[in-house]
Amino acid sequence: MALFEPPPGRKVFTGEFTPVASDIDDNGHVNNVVYLDWAQRLAIAHWRSVAPADAQATWAWIALRHEVDYRRALLPGETAHGRTWVSDIAEGPRFDRFVRIDAEDGAMCAQVRTTWVLIEQATGRPRRVPPWMTALFA
Repeated sequence: MALFEPPPGRKVFTGEFTPVASDIDDNGHVNNVVYLDWAQRLAIAHWRSVAPADAQATWAWIALRHEVDYRRALLPGETAHGRTWVSDIAEGPRFDRFVRIDAEDGAMCAQVRTTWVLIEQATGRPRRVPPWMTALFA
């Protein structure tokens, strides 16, 4: 997978994560599953930061697929800096999200490409991503 960088002019949502003792595996670094958890937390926080309350009450996102590349171990005491942005187009109910998690020194620890599916909460059924929703992230 090529290295992820947001396209010029793309809105990027950021967050920081400091590993706790339970995040550290037997190899002495942040466990790979933790990066995926952080990516999901970033995605949810991003949605909540841009979507009005009525949209959040009506719509939800379900992860369909995760693709993760691990590049550098994050060690205890290091702070991770996460960045996320979304694709500029949706494909029906599917919307790709990109996440980069870097160490304090700027080295990439992990990158994640996730396909999310929009569902209508009342029915639990997938729905086409409307243009106004795509515009929230642009």
